[in-house]
Amino acid sequence: MATKKTLIITSIANDKHPILKQFAEECKKQNFGYIVIGDTKSPAEFKLEGCDFWSVDRQLTLPFDLAKITPTRHYSRKNLGYLLAIKNGSTELVETDDDNIPRAEFWSEKTREVKSHAFENAGWVNVYHYFTKNMIWPRGFPLEELQNKQIELSTLKNSSVNCPIQQGLADENPDVDAVYRLTYPLPLNFEIKNKLALGKNAWSPFNSQNTYWFKEAFPLMYLPSFCSFRMTDIWRSYVAQRIAWECGWSVLYHEPTVWQERNAHNLMKDFEDEIPGYSNNFNICKELQSLTLKQGQENICDNIITCYQKLIDINVIGKEEMGLLKAWISDISKL
Repeated sequence: MATKKTLIITSIANDKHPILKQFAEECKKQNFGYIVIGDTKSPAEFKLEGCDFWSVDRQLTLPFDLAKITPTRHYSRKNLGYLLAIKNGSTELVETDDDNIPRAEFWSEKTREVKSHAFENAGWVNVYHYFTKNMIWPRGFPLEELQNKQIELSTLKNSSVNCPIQQGLADENPDVDAVYRLTYPLPLNFEIKNKLALGKNAWSPFNSQNTYWFKEAFPLMYLPSFCSFRMTDIWRSYVAQRIAWECGWSVLYHEPTVWQERNAHNLMKDFEDEIPGYSNNFNICKELQSLTLKQGQENICDNIITCYQKLIDINVIGKEEMGLLKAWISDISKL
């Protein structure tokens, strides 16, 4: 029987990895599908009960145009996991990484309609600001916007908002950029419980570490390949937000439902890989905001092409991206 919900992770860890094992056990209990997408560094043998593991060789057997042309050794191979889950009949997808540990709330039932503080025409919103008294910002937030005063929540209406994309935060090692990690102490736990919905003309990045997607937003899950590894999910989030406005959707940010025990990283290497973001994040959103897009859910795929063409034109994403994006659209349209 096809499960309605599927968890997707990309990992090069082995089948003894404690977090991958924990997810396998939990998915079984919660009646979630569980797909792990491997890469060239993945172990040759991977057997974990309750987990559908896909090595690169196995991925090449998939009936998707994208399977043959997605680069190896890139996080964007996760796109194949999304397509696979959709092919299996899933109508809700949740994604995370192999260094995030789920709390009980991670598995709780989600609804598209959420009562939330609603931001519109707010420009840049540092969503982390509303979950802690500490100075902190999400990875991908433009550094030049950090000193700007944030809106008081009491001035916003608390209303029921349609949010088919929902970002949960992570405690202990939140998703922050290398500038933050090099200059501020961690771990940090978010101590304030809020729900924020960002609608039209309100921007904040979201990541792929604790993100829940309802069916209507599936085409927006596409992760670009021809850009920095540290920016693929961030730039995806900007495109998704821009197109969500045309569908009358908001993006929800809610309290942590995972905590992160971060895999080993070279922070100076992360910093280097994030430079395209530090230099371009503000301008990318300015360019996306100025686009004339088509209204309505039925135009999502046309709008994705318009947005990525703009990112190619301003030289932040390689022109080779368009072939992959068209393959994604072709594959997802058939599903």
